[in-house]
Amino acid sequence: MIRHIRNVIRGGEGASPLEARLHSIYFAFFLTLIGVGVGLLALAISACSLTGKDYGDVFLSYFRFPLVVVLNLLPPVLLIWLGYFLFRRAWAAYLLCAVVGLLPAVVNHYKIQLRGDPFLATDLRLVRTARGIIGSYTLDLTLIVIYTMIIFAALLIFTLVFMPNGPGGKKLRVGGALACLALMPLLYAGLYQNETIYNGTFNDELGGNEWSELDNYVCRGFWYPFVRSMKNALPSVPKGYNVREAESTLARYAAADISPERKVNVVAVMLEAFSDLSDYPMLADLDGVSAVYEPLHELESRSVSGDLLTNIFAGGTVDSEWGFLSGYSHHDEFRAGVDSYVRYFNAQGYDTYYRHPGYSWFYNRENVNRFLGFDESVFTENGFGDYVKIESAPWHSDKQLFDFLLRDLDARTAESAPLFDFAMSYQNHGPYDATRTDTPVIDAGVPWSEESCGILDHYLTGVADTISELRRFTDELEKRDIPVVFVVYGDHKPWLGNNNSVYNELGVSLEPDTVEGLYNYYSTPYLIWANSAAKDVLGGDFTGSGGDFSPCFLMSELFDLCSWDGPAFMAMQREMRAYTPMLHDQGLFLENGVLTETLSPEADAFYRQYRCVEYWRETRGLTNG
Repeated sequence: MIRHIRNVIRGGEGASPLEARLHSIYFAFFLTLIGVGVGLLALAISACSLTGKDYGDVFLSYFRFPLVVVLNLLPPVLLIWLGYFLFRRAWAAYLLCAVVGLLPAVVNHYKIQLRGDPFLATDLRLVRTARGIIGSYTLDLTLIVIYTMIIFAALLIFTLVFMPNGPGGKKLRVGGALACLALMPLLYAGLYQNETIYNGTFNDELGGNEWSELDNYVCRGFWYPFVRSMKNALPSVPKGYNVREAESTLARYAAADISPERKVNVVAVMLEAFSDLSDYPMLADLDGVSAVYEPLHELESRSVSGDLLTNIFAGGTVDSEWGFLSGYSHHDEFRAGVDSYVRYFNAQGYDTYYRHPGYSWFYNRENVNRFLGFDESVFTENGFGDYVKIESAPWHSDKQLFDFLLRDLDARTAESAPLFDFAMSYQNHGPYDATRTDTPVIDAGVPWSEESCGILDHYLTGVADTISELRRFTDELEKRDIPVVFVVYGDHKPWLGNNNSVYNELGVSLEPDTVEGLYNYYSTPYLIWANSAAKDVLGGDFTGSGGDFSPCFLMSELFDLCSWDGPAFMAMQREMRAYTPMLHDQGLFLENGVLTETLSPEADAFYRQYRCVEYWRETRGLTNG
């Protein structure tokens, strides 16, 4: 009996046909089981990543969605079989599976604990940067990591002792390896990138927030969200990109410092879902809507104003935010130190502050702000929570935000460095209630449903309050001797009903293949205003039309008004804007006022150079600051 068991376990010469068959079944079963074990261990590591959560509850919660478990187990199972077909040794297959299957999970565990930021496939591009980051932290061996090391060693011994010889000839191994490699892209496209599956697997029982990248990640384990993140792992390299050529192209443009006598304080505010709905004729004629926007139009008459042509609609806030702060027309989430206009202000001796009455984890802003170069960031957790509760911030927080900015300015002394103060508002964040307000904004007798009128009432009531705060803020700045230039803009058009129901009922064209539809869908207002003290320093009147352009060009418009030359990239950016003021991520341009997907040969040649320089500037690598 012992000999038969040994022959089943070891296989090879001396085994009967039945023993050889049993050996194949035994080997396949345990090889698959070990792959499943690695996947379950990675799930356990993920469950232990969040502080303040019961690790057992988090782990068991994964089984609420069986497909989540399957999608976390498939990668290590495929890896261990691929390793076996390649090496025909169980221990070698196990090492491949364990190292590739567990090491990233451990990295994710520590990254979440140290940075509150999950490990994404895009981070694989930042190995050198990661070494520098890790060097500044003390990594304690947590219990789950200790258990992982013990289990890793035990399974390695098991494969060496109890799985020494594996069945299968050369044809089987080649065919098996090819099958594994063929399955990977099919599963990736069919399951891991399936939006329906992803949207249906958010585990709200964990008490997470569906807007949190971290909560979205951890509630789905490790391997499922990590594999899904691979779609952003490889950057979209511009056609014809060459590092040396991009660097030499930018070197042809001159950079300039801001002269000390022309330095003024800059306050910039991006307003949540802020849009001028009086641009739509059917609303402009209503008395209630006109009353909402009349104070804004009066302020615009005392400012340089125009429209931003954003990349986003009803969401994706940070696209407009980071476009302004970095100058990039195309960008992913920043995951390392990056060239930005914030860093330029730093280099010019400015203090750079960021203010937002929302959570720091929202869009991973806490980390991204550091990568952009901000000296200091204040969120709900470390400041705004003392002034406004997060529950009411989407409805009433602009007053607290502008008061905070005024305190920033009033704290400056004659010896203080000039200030670049950027703020992102939270007030007017959708969705909006569909019931009519006690004091309706939409006039009676309009031919629209009560639900549409209710949504518009609530949105416009919030906008009216925001505009009132803008007027109060500029009035307060005018009273001060400290020179301030104020930039304000909207991030995107508002959500107005599911499936754009309100826009559709109003008859607003949202087809971006026409100029009218493009503006209806993507435009938001901006204005640049200066108090008298700043006008005295800069010598301009800061009134008139600034033109319409993409958010990436807004900072250069500010610099032009201040007569600042700025960094070399901004000089090239001015030339790009002269060709087309819109660089839309849908491949749309505005050349000579004509909406087009194809630039003229001269403009297209420059645009290709520009994109290469932009890409080099974004990816050349900086310290995190």
